[in-house]
Order: sequence, then structure tokens, then C-alpha cells
Amino acid sequence: MATRVIGAASLTRDLGRWRNEESGATENGKRSARPAYVALAESIRLLIHDGRAPLGVALPSERDLATSLEVSRTTVTSAYTLLREHGYLISRQGSRSTVALPPTVVHDGAKPARSLLATMAQPDVPTIDMTFAAMSAPPQMTDAYSFALQGLPTYLGTHGMDPVGVLMLREALARRYTERGLPTEPDQILITLGAQHGLRLLLNVLTTPAERVLIEHPTYPNAIEAIRDVGARPVPVPMRPDGWDLDGIRSAARQTAASAAYLIPDFNNPTGHLLDVEGRAELAAIARETRMTIIVDESMVDLNLSDLESPPPVAAFARNSEIVTIGSASKSFWGGLRVGWVRANQALITKLLGIRSTVDLGTPVMDQLATVHLLRNADEILTARRAQLRSRRAVLLESLAEELPDWQVTPNAGGMSLWAQLPTPVSTALAATAPNHGVLLAAGPRFGVQGAFERFIRLPFTHEEHDIRIAVKSLAAAYTALTPHAADPLSPLITY
Repeated sequence: MATRVIGAASLTRDLGRWRNEESGATENGKRSARPAYVALAESIRLLIHDGRAPLGVALPSERDLATSLEVSRTTVTSAYTLLREHGYLISRQGSRSTVALPPTVVHDGAKPARSLLATMAQPDVPTIDMTFAAMSAPPQMTDAYSFALQGLPTYLGTHGMDPVGVLMLREALARRYTERGLPTEPDQILITLGAQHGLRLLLNVLTTPAERVLIEHPTYPNAIEAIRDVGARPVPVPMRPDGWDLDGIRSAARQTAASAAYLIPDFNNPTGHLLDVEGRAELAAIARETRMTIIVDESMVDLNLSDLESPPPVAAFARNSEIVTIGSASKSFWGGLRVGWVRANQALITKLLGIRSTVDLGTPVMDQLATVHLLRNADEILTARRAQLRSRRAVLLESLAEELPDWQVTPNAGGMSLWAQLPTPVSTALAATAPNHGVLLAAGPRFGVQGAFERFIRLPFTHEEHDIRIAVKSLAAAYTALTPHAADPLSPLITY
């Protein structure tokens, strides 16, 4: 099978304004610290870590990329050599250079895991990782596992592999849905290894290769990858500044004959928008009219940071099975608690079980029992976590106003992050240079398709207040290093 090759034009588009810190640019009469080939190598490395330059795919030839970027071939050759030396490219005699990751990633197990992007940071610079939106575990987590350990003997006499999930947990979740206005029985709940696992199971059942799946734009990056991994095609429907374009969703569903849609109406990741009651009713109507199954991701549902009352689940407005819901304990409680669920009719649950047996045999019992305890104490835990998030969001907004006043940031209704609009389309370049200043970022294009969102970046507010202030100062320093060149009229124009 021939190796897939990234086209020079596509790579040029994804690289964006990679030359903002090349050696040819000047600032206050001084040359920039990084040679052009280093800037190019770091930008390509960011694309690799972001998943936009997939592993095993070949990069364009040196000549083609040099022509597309309008640089010397020596610059591209040197950049490829640097990537090769650090394990990001593999070259074989007579073949193109293919994308890879270094064979080892240093990680001290006693410290929080850092993303692969952390390998880009300077070793002597303290780094704050803002590539993820997740909080540390609440104090009640220890009690939750103590409760789980006490209840474990009941299950030790069994084989311990239950693909449906522990009944006690399914009953607790069914009660929560019912209390929120969606009558639910335990048999309508399937316990999974997180919401992402549930989404993958659903995509395998609801779609076939080459089918279209609608997504809001921007959306959760791992959902886009899950859609692509099953061979389906994500169809973006742009969000408006104030939320969802429901007419756009209806029109796209009709025009593309999409079989399914993936949406996050409860504090969209990354924007934090909340779909109101009227919008939920209309969304369910769209699903019925177009015969499209909508997968609603409620992972953020417990993180309402506004004065608005949380609306009922979207599925409460469905008449049949047009709305399927997935949820997770990771955002509400702890990312290390890999427990999620699917809420659907029993017929779909049966189909999901058939698929699941080819992938795994169930969710760990201990984690399920711990989740039961957390759900029983959810009011206390979530009240404290929402207060933490509000405080940290306020610090982030205040710091951005001080350090980056020309950025447009609107306080969100909930969730764990802000979606900031930059004055110039330098998101990828900013994420590439930020590690040199002590902060790791997820570039805006990660949250979309076809290179979109170069003018945006997601900023989580899940770190401690002190770290948030440091992160924003580091972010401002990185942005300042870029903006003189980004605004330079002699700088090459890149079409996104």
C-alpha cells in the first residue's frame, strides 16, 4: 500500500504564520533568536503533537514544501534534519520521510502526567500545561474508594466482568436523569470507560464508512478524531458568537443526509455555551424531521457557572430514539476516574453490547462503586467545584484584561475553559512558541476541521489561581514575541 502524503499546500495552510520568529525578522533592530529552519521544525512538531500531521504519513518533498512556503530548500532540509534527529521523522532509503513520535517520553510518575506537547518546552523553564481542561480530584475521592473497597467483597464471588455495568450505579444514574426531567430505567443505561468510549461504541453502531456526521464548530477534538477513525466524515456547522445555528444544523442535515450528529449543548467544549429550552426542543424536532440520531455529550452538564437554571436533558424533548445521551464522571469529579455511560433505549443498548464484546469486557468494578459514592455526595462536591471554577475563571479574565487587553473573551455560561479570539490569526504559531515561555497551549485549529480557528485559542481555568496568573503572563510574553512580525506588512500572507 502506498504511503499517504501530506500535500505541500495543505501543510503550508496548517503551518499558518510559522515564520513570525524566523531569523530574517527583526524587532527593535534586533534579529530574532531562532533561525528559520528551527521555527519551521517547531511548527511541524506542533502539528504532529496536535494530530494534524498523523503518524505514518509522509511529509511533502523538500523541493515542493520549499516552493509552497517560498523559502530556500536549505531551510526545509535543515528543518527535516532537526525533526529527524529528535525522532519526529523516520527516513528510509528511497522513501519519503514519515511522521513519528520519539520512542521515549520522560515522565515522573510521582507528578501529574504532562502532555506530549511538553517535550517542546525548554528543560530549564517551569512549564504550566494548559492543553487540558480537567481538575484535580476532590477531597472526597479517598472516601469514595474506601466505600468501593468496603463494597467490593459482594462482587468477588463473580468473574467481575459485567459489560452492562454494576446495577447500583445504573440505578443511581437513572434516578439522576429522572430528577432532571427525563424518566429513565436502569436498563437504559450502559456503563462505559468514559464518554469517549461511549461515543466510539455509538459511532460503530450508528454510522458506516463515508457517512456524514454533523458536528458543531468548534467542538471537542477527540470527538473529531473518533468520527474519522470509524471512517465517517465530520461535517462542521459553524456556531454563532451566541451559540448554535439551529437553522444551519437543519439545512446541513438535509443537504448531507447525515446519519448522526455529535453535539455538546451543555457548556460546549471549548466555548462554554448552553443551549436553552427552546433550542433543545427545536434540536429534537430537527432530529425527527431529518431522521438523524443526535449524540448529546453531557460531560460538562454539572458545571453550570451562571445564574441560569440548567434546562432538562435534550432527550427529554425526544419522542422516540432520536436523541442518545453520553455522560462521564471525569469532568464532574476526576479525570482519573474512567467511568462514563450511555443513556439510550434498550434496543440500542443491546446493539452496543454486541460491539463492546469485541473491544473490552466491562468497566472496573472499583471505579463504578466509587462513582456511586460520589453521586450520593454530588451536591456537596459539585457546589465546591463550581465555586472553585468561578473563582479561577475570574482570575483568568482579570489576568487577560491586564496582560492581553486586545483579546476578545466573553465569560461563558459554564464548563472549564474560555474561547479567546486573537486580533491576528497566529494560534498555531503562538502554541508553537509558547513552550519557550513556560506555557503549553492547544492551538485553535485542534477544535475544528480544515485548518479553522487560527484566530482562536482555548484557555482552561482549571489550574490554581497562582498558576493561572503565571500562565497568562507567559502567554502574553509569547504573544508579544509574535505580534510585531504578525503585523508586519512585509510578512508573507497565508490564506486559511
